[in-house]
Amino acid sequence: MLQAGKALKVSIYLSEGMTHHGIPTYSSIIDFLFYRGVSGATVLKGVAGFGADHHLHTASTVEISDHLPLKIEFIESREKVNELLGKLEEMCGTGMIEVQETTIAKPAQGSKPKTAAVPAHLKIEGKAKMMRIYIGEADKWKDKPLHLALVEAMRANDIAGVTVYRGILGYGAHRRVHKDKPLHMSHDSSIMLSVVDTEEKLRDFLPIVDQMVEEGLVVLSNVDIIKYSYRAVEAGAPEAPAGSEIGSA
Repeated sequence: MLQAGKALKVSIYLSEGMTHHGIPTYSSIIDFLFYRGVSGATVLKGVAGFGADHHLHTASTVEISDHLPLKIEFIESREKVNELLGKLEEMCGTGMIEVQETTIAKPAQGSKPKTAAVPAHLKIEGKAKMMRIYIGEADKWKDKPLHLALVEAMRANDIAGVTVYRGILGYGAHRRVHKDKPLHMSHDSSIMLSVVDTEEKLRDFLPIVDQMVEEGLVVLSNVDIIKYSYRAVEAGAPEAPAGSEIGSA
């Protein structure tokens, strides 16, 4: 982390169209700085300029040039800059690197992580149960799609997670074949909900399933959880993508 006091400001001047090993040079340099622990870096894009070849490059609403000037700036200690300069000179090719002495009056500070309550399912390993619920897409519960109502009920009852799968072909107790049609979406496809949790939790939830699922199939099977863990989600932070829950097993 940078400290208040003397430091160096590095400016790297490039053309937007320059590449390094097939990747935009500015992107390669940013990756290099990031993984070498540089405190921060910024890419600035010019709207007009010319370089050593004296060709004028401008951006307009009619044509977007891929030769516009770019500038990458970062501030680091002299020792860190000296450590990185050799590689940066190689990467920037025909570009220009400028190094200036500067003084850090106040170093930037990272935001303090918010404390979040540890969820009940932060980590699970060992023996567990898998519940699969087979229903029809058209099935309802209190005028709501049954699969959606089941997901909401599981969430409200602290079930670890659930994934809903839509079948493309199948039949059930009535021996009526259900399949996706090529020209329109079927509303009578098979739906399977899959969830893994502790046996105690799933057994406690079974009476609710029994009330909601009037026609369908519910099965339980033994599973071994090799690893299931996730970070606690802070307030306002994006949730994990669908399918990352334990129910996606």
